[in-house]
Amino acid sequence: MTLVVLFLLVAVVALLYFSWRINQQLQNYRARYSGLIDTDTELAAVQKRLEQSRMEQQKFDTEREGQRRLLDGEYQQGLAKYKQLQQEISVLEENLEDISFGLYKPHFTFESPETYKVSLGSTRDKERLLIRSNRAAVCPMNWTVGDSKREGQRMVKLNSKLLLRAFNGECDAAVANVSWNNATKMEERIQKSFEAVNKLGDPLKISLTKEYLSLKLDELRLTHEYEEKKYEEREKQRRAREEQREEERARQEIEKARQAAEDEEARYQKLLEKAREEAAIATGVQLQKLTEQVTAFESKLDEARRKKERAIARAQLTKSGFVYVISNIGAFGERVYKIGMTRRMEPMDRIIELGGASVPFPFDLHAMLYSDNAPDLEGALHRLFEERRLNLVNPRREFYRDVELTEVEEFVKSKGLSAQFTKLPEAREYRETIAKREQMLSAPKQVVQEFSDSLFQTAGAAG
Repeated sequence: MTLVVLFLLVAVVALLYFSWRINQQLQNYRARYSGLIDTDTELAAVQKRLEQSRMEQQKFDTEREGQRRLLDGEYQQGLAKYKQLQQEISVLEENLEDISFGLYKPHFTFESPETYKVSLGSTRDKERLLIRSNRAAVCPMNWTVGDSKREGQRMVKLNSKLLLRAFNGECDAAVANVSWNNATKMEERIQKSFEAVNKLGDPLKISLTKEYLSLKLDELRLTHEYEEKKYEEREKQRRAREEQREEERARQEIEKARQAAEDEEARYQKLLEKAREEAAIATGVQLQKLTEQVTAFESKLDEARRKKERAIARAQLTKSGFVYVISNIGAFGERVYKIGMTRRMEPMDRIIELGGASVPFPFDLHAMLYSDNAPDLEGALHRLFEERRLNLVNPRREFYRDVELTEVEEFVKSKGLSAQFTKLPEAREYRETIAKREQMLSAPKQVVQEFSDSLFQTAGAAG
């Protein structure tokens, strides 16, 4: 019994000792690892902060999207306003570079400048009639000033006069400045002025009428078309004078050729008669020599007569002449040709004239076609290439692009005509210019190379 109690006592003491030791170790471990993070607690805290950051980011994105939409709306409004102001400013601008080249569609079809002038005067008379009859500016309100209808009418009349004066001033400026390149802009300018003036009169309910606006637009259009018609008439007269000068020059050349042929015929006729008289009394070697002279004079006399007949025939055939095809690659580039006509006895004189100081290089001849009806042949070729005309405004500028000479040749053959075509243009001055320019560009490199070579040679000699 005593042993059992003793054993239990020892066991209790041992248990207390081990418990103390474990507690001591736990305290040591706790003291040693007290700086370590509680992962669960820290993970929960991190997740909480992450969720808070996510909510803040979402709130920031929402606010930023709202600001972006607001700025985008303000930008679109500003852009629309800018375009509107730019359009309104362009209506008032007179600089050629800043004006839109809109095609003006004529509103009238009068045949002569005088008719336009009469219609313009009639339009201005209608404007004055509208103003005198109080139909240019109207006011539906019966205003009173100081309980006086008369003063109210006077106020309306004075303000109507101010609005009309402002609008007429803008219209007069537009009419004075209208030209071929800004007619549509001047129409817009009058329309804008009409709207602006009516906005000024809106508080008093005074407005200009559409009828008056229509007359002002007609005045602008008539003025523009009147000037255009005068320009067309001047161009037509200039072309007629040019054609007349060309015809006169051709007539003089034909007359000169006929006179020269007659003089040559008379001279050889005299020489032939003299040679025949001398041959009649000559003998031997002298006779043989004179016989050869007679034969030569007869041949030259026949040639002189043929020249005279050709000159007379050309004078009688008023439509006879030459149709030429020429190019100038230095001035206009490849596959651009001029197709024209001349009645000169020496048609190359006309080609030389065209290659004068107005172009940088002479023209090259590709074909010279004689025809008894040169105007018809020229017109047929022009119609063939009508869609490829360079200048669509002035038909007298007879240049055509993207043309193949084979097309011209085939067309000429279809008309029963024959001519020699030169496909490759000589373009001598142009090609020599290109060669010289390349030489000038390479010259600095050559000078540098020669200088470099001389340095090495000097260094070698010194070594």
